[in-house]
Amino acid sequence: MYAPRKAFGEALVALGAIEPRLVVLDADVGTSTQVAIFREHFPDRYYEIGVAEQNMIGIAAGMATVGLLPFVSTFAVFASKRALDQVSISVAYPRLNVKINGSYGGAPTGKAGATHQAFEDLAIMRAIPNMTVLAPADAFETRQAVFAAAAHDGPVYIRTVRCEVPTIFDESHDFRIGKAYRLREGSDLAIFSTEITTAKALAAAELLAADGMSTRVVHMPTLKPLDVAEIVAASRDIGRIITVEDHNIIGGLGGAVAEVLAETVPCPMRRLGIPDCFGESGDDEAFFSKYGINTENIVAAAHEFLRQGR
Repeated sequence: MYAPRKAFGEALVALGAIEPRLVVLDADVGTSTQVAIFREHFPDRYYEIGVAEQNMIGIAAGMATVGLLPFVSTFAVFASKRALDQVSISVAYPRLNVKINGSYGGAPTGKAGATHQAFEDLAIMRAIPNMTVLAPADAFETRQAVFAAAAHDGPVYIRTVRCEVPTIFDESHDFRIGKAYRLREGSDLAIFSTEITTAKALAAAELLAADGMSTRVVHMPTLKPLDVAEIVAASRDIGRIITVEDHNIIGGLGGAVAEVLAETVPCPMRRLGIPDCFGESGDDEAFFSKYGINTENIVAAAHEFLRQGR
């Protein structure tokens, strides 16, 4: 178990040691998002902007125009909504090399509730031209995503999670922007998951196997650009797809997969995620259970799906 937010801060330190252009901008939440780890090692390249996310994005855009490599960091809900105009017009429109850390993505916000829970950020960022959107599953993949984002020419949004999550990958993992990862083979059902829900999907597949159900699990750490081929393959090979995400079912992973299926090889699918509502304060797992995106919910949805047939 390891927190992706901490892995993000550690990755910045490792990147900063080899990339002198790297600068980090913080909106007064560095301790929470763990980018303060970078400040301890490179204080002259760390800029505390304060509670001024819109200004922070503008400053980062200016830095990018003179050859620096700015990573800006704040809570996902503020990066995607409060600073949306600046992200869109100041960064994405001129395709500047700014990387955005949307920390505290989804439900796990330390019981901060609806004001701090980002359930629309992936949909918003996916809809912005020139934006690449990443949602890594664990600490190892988060570290690799940071380096991949730095190497990518153009704006990147990385969603990171506050809480500790199970470790899925190790140093052998080969993270590449735009690639999905088939973590388990199966023939009865395909589950597409992203970020924190991939561990839940894998656990659900184990339980389904005990019930005699063969489940393919596909992890999608890149929401834009999508690995269209992997979605089409699941539709052709299996013909039943469930998506699961810690995000509104509108516009996130479920919406993205449905878009691909509608235009290529349609098949029956079910979307598990936040049912188009605002969040609330509470224990993370209790929240996931209430809104149908924990392991037991995935298993129940899979059984219901197969009972209904094609």
